[in-house]
Amino acid sequence: MISDIDDSKAPLLDHLIELRRRLLWSVIALFAAFFACLYFAKPIFALLVQPLLAAGQGKLIYTDVFEAFFVEVKVAFFAALMVSFPVFATQIWRFVAPGLYAKEKRAFLPFLLMTPFFFAGGAAFAYYIAMPWALKFLLSFQGDVGGVTQEALPAIGNYLSFVTRFLFGFGVAFLLPVLLMVLERAGIVTREQLTRSRRYAVVVAAGVSAVLTPPDAVSMLMMLVPLYALYEFAILAIRLTHWRASRRAAPSSVSVAEGPQTNVGPETPPGGGRVGGSGPI
Repeated sequence: MISDIDDSKAPLLDHLIELRRRLLWSVIALFAAFFACLYFAKPIFALLVQPLLAAGQGKLIYTDVFEAFFVEVKVAFFAALMVSFPVFATQIWRFVAPGLYAKEKRAFLPFLLMTPFFFAGGAAFAYYIAMPWALKFLLSFQGDVGGVTQEALPAIGNYLSFVTRFLFGFGVAFLLPVLLMVLERAGIVTREQLTRSRRYAVVVAAGVSAVLTPPDAVSMLMMLVPLYALYEFAILAIRLTHWRASRRAAPSSVSVAEGPQTNVGPETPPGGGRVGGSGPI
């Protein structure tokens, strides 16, 4: 049973100490995940290059002596952020939850739990669908150009930046339904406002796609289409949430409205209920 709110009111110094403790646990989790992922950096990078192999490119180069080493470090840090994200979310919740009422906790906890799944869904969409299509398009410019052979030789550093930009970009973009539902639950926006703002949502989705994806039309469209679809999904989810809330509230309101009427009826007429007389025969 979630308590309504903590009885104690901690001073500012106690809040700062609690924040430092939560940040310390998050940093410890990040470093532990980093050193574990650094040991498996080569297998992780081998997994990241599979979309490139599927696009028909089987060679990566590096021209800087330290580039291959720093790529492994970046891969380990990238994987550590992914692995330790649940720890970050848990520490944030434990820091914020004591200041929330029970109703607020029940309202916002499901959205916090949905965040990793939506982020993982966005990263999976980028890995299995968006990246192979984008790489096939970008690598299709190879060939003979005016008698000169044009060949793609991507560097491992540039390819890692390409991969991380795709994965993080699509993962963050797929959090849009969670963000909109939280804003609606907090009363900042309403379902009617979201419904009327569809044309602006298309423009914003195009701008976000242009920022989070590489500068080519295919990558931008691969994010623009699912991003707007997630906007429509958020509106549908908000409507479904309101419908379920009204269904739960309907029986209780009916019982309250009809409850007093069950005990109220016409008074027994004098004469034992005999109509037309008011005394003994």
